[in-house]
Amino acid sequence: MTSGKAIPSSSCNLESFLVSSELPAHDTMTRARSFFRPLAFGLVLTAAQLGIAIGLLAPEGPLSDRYSTLIQHDSYWFMNIVERGYQTIVPPIDHKVMEVSNVAFFPAYPAIAALLRYGLNIDTGNALLITAQLAAWGFWSYFFLFCDRWKISPTLQGCGTLLIFAHPAAFFLVAAYSESLFLMGLLGFIYWSTADGRAAKVWAALHGIVMSATRIVGIVCAGFPVIRSIVRNGWGGLREVRNWPRRYGTAIGLMALALFGALAFFIYCQLRWGNWDIYMLTQAAGWGISPDYVAVFKPSSYRWLIPALNNPIEASQMAMTLGALFLLGAALCELLPPIQRRIDLSTRVGIYFCAAAIYYLSVSGVACVDMESMLRYEFSVHALIVLALLNFLRQFRTPPIWVRAFGTAVVALVSAAGLSVQGWYVWNFTRGNWVA
Repeated sequence: MTSGKAIPSSSCNLESFLVSSELPAHDTMTRARSFFRPLAFGLVLTAAQLGIAIGLLAPEGPLSDRYSTLIQHDSYWFMNIVERGYQTIVPPIDHKVMEVSNVAFFPAYPAIAALLRYGLNIDTGNALLITAQLAAWGFWSYFFLFCDRWKISPTLQGCGTLLIFAHPAAFFLVAAYSESLFLMGLLGFIYWSTADGRAAKVWAALHGIVMSATRIVGIVCAGFPVIRSIVRNGWGGLREVRNWPRRYGTAIGLMALALFGALAFFIYCQLRWGNWDIYMLTQAAGWGISPDYVAVFKPSSYRWLIPALNNPIEASQMAMTLGALFLLGAALCELLPPIQRRIDLSTRVGIYFCAAAIYYLSVSGVACVDMESMLRYEFSVHALIVLALLNFLRQFRTPPIWVRAFGTAVVALVSAAGLSVQGWYVWNFTRGNWVA
C-alpha cells in the first residue's frame, strides 16, 4: 500500500472504501465492489418489499394509486406537518384534530420529506414515501454492512434477512411512517460509533442526530457508545472517576452530539410555545398516553393466546409478549456458561441495551391503550435482536450439516408464517384498515 498504513482485517468494506484513495487501483476497485454489494442487496430487498405491497396486495387500480395506498393513518399527520408546519394551541386540544394540535410526532421524518417536497416540487405523499423507502434502503444496507464487517456466513445472513423481512410489521419500512428512518439512523449510529477514525465519529454523530430527532426512544439509544465503552473497559473502571475523561470521554461526547436532534426539537418547542414538553402534552391530551413505567413487570400485561387476525390490539399484545421472550432468550444465550462467548460482547451488550430501551419505553407508553401499536414498535426490537444474535452465532464453528438443515428449515417455516401474517396486514393496511 502506498501510504504505508495497514487496514485492520476487522475493518468493514465501507470504512476501507472511504480511504481507498490511498490504495492501488486494483485494490480500490475491489473495495468499491465490496462496498456496493451491501447497497445492492439493500436495494433488492427494499424493491421486493415494495413489489409485494403494491404489486400483489394493494387494491386494483393504476400503479400510482396502488403506490399511494401506502399512505395511511399516521401518514396523514406527517403530511399535515409537512404542509402546515407544527401548529398547536396551549394546552393542546383534548382529542385528535391535526388542524388544531399536530405536535405529536418528532420532526426528522417530516422535515426530510419537506426538503424533497419543496426541493423537487413533488406531491407531499410521494415525498413521504420516497423518504421512507430511501431510509429502508439505508437500513438494509447497514444490515449487510454489519454482516460483511463481522464476516457472517451466507447461510446465517440469509436466515437473519428472512427473520427480519418476514416480521408481520416489516412492511412499515416502505410505508409512509418513520420506522425506516429511525432504524436507519440507529443502525448507522451503531455502525459508525464502533468504527475507528475521526470521519467515522462524524458520521456516527450525524446518524445519531437523525435517530434522536425521529423518535423519542432515540434519546435513550444515544447511550449506546457509553454502554459499549463501559463494558469494554470493565465495570470496575467506573470507580476511578479521575480516568473517566480518558476512558469514556469520546463515548460521552458522541452521545451528547447524538442527543442534539431531540434537544433541538425541545428548544424549538420552548421558544415557540413556552413548553419544551409540548410533544408529551399533545400525546397525553389527544392520544390519552399516560406512561406506566411498571407495565413490563405486571403479569396482566402479557398475552399468551394466539391473537385473531382481525384484531390488531390482540396482535400488539402478543407482540409485547414475544418481544419479552426474545430479549430473555438473548440474555440466556449470553449468560449461560456452556455457550458464553466474550468476543465482541461490548457491541452486543450495546445493541441489547438499545433493544431493551425501545421495548421498555414502548410498552410503558402504550400500556394505557391496551398495547395498541406495539406490533409496530416491537419490530425495531426484533431487528436489533436478530442483528446481535448474528454477531453471537458467528463465533461458533460450523455445525454438522443436519444441524444447519434443521435450523434453516425452522427459519423457513417461521418466516413463511410471518410472511403470511404480514400479507394479511398489508392487504388490510392498503385498504385503510388499522393494523398497528
